[in-house]
Amino acid sequence: MKLVYTKDAPDAIGPYSQAMIVNNMVYSSGQIPLTSDGDLVNGTVEEQTHQVFKNLKAVLKEAGSSLEKVVKATVFIKNMDDFPAINEVYGQYFSEHKPARSCVEVARLPKDVLIEIEVIALVNE
Repeated sequence: MKLVYTKDAPDAIGPYSQAMIVNNMVYSSGQIPLTSDGDLVNGTVEEQTHQVFKNLKAVLKEAGSSLEKVVKATVFIKNMDDFPAINEVYGQYFSEHKPARSCVEVARLPKDVLIEIEVIALVNE
């Protein structure tokens, strides 16, 4: 196992890592709309989703992977009514490559954000 850390994504806000590599797979922790400096993006669900993808891209890059190598994404959202807007942004990052995905409405997310996404991806060989 190998721990993944990049200063280009926010530090973990608890006792966990940004991601872990096991064999040829990277497992990201859930990313929320914090900047790499730890500032919360208090914008629309679209703005928050873009920040989450910025964080995911940074973590995956540090792990030797990319969005194109994602095999599974799990999306946690505060309000299922936001699903169409989130899906629109999500499709900008996964247009050709379409990994498996789950989307779950949850009662509350860390820092009361609107979205959190975690991914599992192949590490470049």
